Amino acid sequence: MKRLLARVNSWDFVRQMRRNRMALLGLAIVLIFLLAALLAPYVAPRDPLQRSLRQALNGPSWDAPFGRDELGRDILSRVIYGARISLTIGLVSVGIGVLIGIPLGAVSGYFGGVLDLLMQRLVDIMLAFPGILLAIIVVSTLGIGLTNAMIAVGIGTIPTYIRLVRGSVLSIKEYDYISAARAVGAGELRIIFRHVLPNCMGPIVVQSTLQFATAILWAAGLGFLGLGAQRPTPEWGAMLANSRLYIRVAPHATAFPGVAILLSVLGFNLFGDGLRDALDPRLRGSL
Repeated sequence: MKRLLARVNSWDFVRQMRRNRMALLGLAIVLIFLLAALLAPYVAPRDPLQRSLRQALNGPSWDAPFGRDELGRDILSRVIYGARISLTIGLVSVGIGVLIGIPLGAVSGYFGGVLDLLMQRLVDIMLAFPGILLAIIVVSTLGIGLTNAMIAVGIGTIPTYIRLVRGSVLSIKEYDYISAARAVGAGELRIIFRHVLPNCMGPIVVQSTLQFATAILWAAGLGFLGLGAQRPTPEWGAMLANSRLYIRVAPHATAFPGVAILLSVLGFNLFGDGLRDALDPRLRGSL
């Protein structure tokens, strides 16, 4: 019976996603960037670090569809390799938020009491800072670099996951099947990880998809400020920072990395909104 219900729910989810054209558009954008990141050595026309000072700031052409940057490097190749870096940043930062935020949120919501009070006040303090500002503070403490930027962005996502999971657990722990599991002698940790958290996965998956977009945007901001990826790493935010002085004479040098950031964030947001609508029965009627 459980398998039949799971199959029905799966088909219903697929049907709802197929009806949402904006979600499909977001998924297509995400897949394009994902394929570009995975196949970068094969689809990039040139080495992203190869210089050609004679061609510096050349505009788009058949030889270089996105033009050249201030050092004559092929912008298309750098944008493609930048997708690999940006998606890696998103994956690592979301992973940090999931691995730390979900257990803390589950414990806080399930046990409550003084532990919940202290943890929520800590979350309130972290949420009092804008996410990018919190990331800047962490990078300034840990040091400049791509690795520290990923850690900083990941730390900035933790309070969101704590608050999200706590809210879900507060509702789920009151269900009858939780009381039944407790009545048959199941331990508290077993109840949390076996019965409570699996029923929180819908909001977590949606939040993780949306958080990918936020992580890419924050990482680009750190790169633009010189706190993230350092030269000559082909990271979109750093590319914007390096080319901003030439925006009047070579606007393409900033336009294409900026469009890459825009499209990647848009794709993850559209896909995340589609997942939310498909997983929440209350929103299906609006599709």
